[in-house]
Amino acid sequence: MPTTLLFELNDGISRITINRPDKLNALNATVISELGDAVTRIETDAAVRGVILTGAGSKAFVAGADISELAEQGPIEGKARSMAGQLVFRRLERSGKPVIAAVNGFALGGGCELAMACHIRVAAEHARFGQPEVKLGIGPGYGGTARLPRLVGRGRALELLLTGAMIDAAEAFRIGLVNRVVPADRLLAEAEALLGTILENGPLAIRACLEAVDAGLETSLDQALLLEANHFGLLSATEDMREGTRAFTEKRKAVFKGV
Repeated sequence: MPTTLLFELNDGISRITINRPDKLNALNATVISELGDAVTRIETDAAVRGVILTGAGSKAFVAGADISELAEQGPIEGKARSMAGQLVFRRLERSGKPVIAAVNGFALGGGCELAMACHIRVAAEHARFGQPEVKLGIGPGYGGTARLPRLVGRGRALELLLTGAMIDAAEAFRIGLVNRVVPADRLLAEAEALLGTILENGPLAIRACLEAVDAGLETSLDQALLLEANHFGLLSATEDMREGTRAFTEKRKAVFKGV
């Protein structure tokens, strides 16, 4: 039986592919578990410097949760399923290594929530986004009510959440849900190029930026500024900072070592 998740590593970039094209890559318990294993590898494997997350085939990134599983759950199972998915998505979101979602089709329900847990979203022109859970008499379970308003604002988020409406990639870009929209045949190449540009910079500085933004959104402006100052000070003690500033003055490309 083929794995529901593919993990490839090439030149420091890990490509993770949700591999259930016959089910439009719907998230079931197995996918969530295997995604958790992949996040562990991202966290612990020094060879992994950045991640691109996508779906198999051309129709869907992730079309949502597996409805056949949801239909059988009761309240205890429902809460447990939600918390298990939230845990994995939060671990992905808190990764110190940049994660880009390459959205190659439908990103609905849990698929939209998974894309939002990634740091940056690049969408194919034919991609579609939405949180249609209310149409099933249920609400989002993997972070939709928390992340969507943080990305697009309260009013726009509530409209999408309460109507269950689906929007195209152009509208997702307009409201700030995705960072870029590209032709489908260029999606992975554009995501890899963007990630490559990011990875040319100091890895400790990248990790600090990710941590500061994630933590800063959950606290006051004064506390966020203090966290930024702390990172600024700590990074000033690194060899990477010495190399970066020296390379700038010497008009050459910096060679960062993550120390």
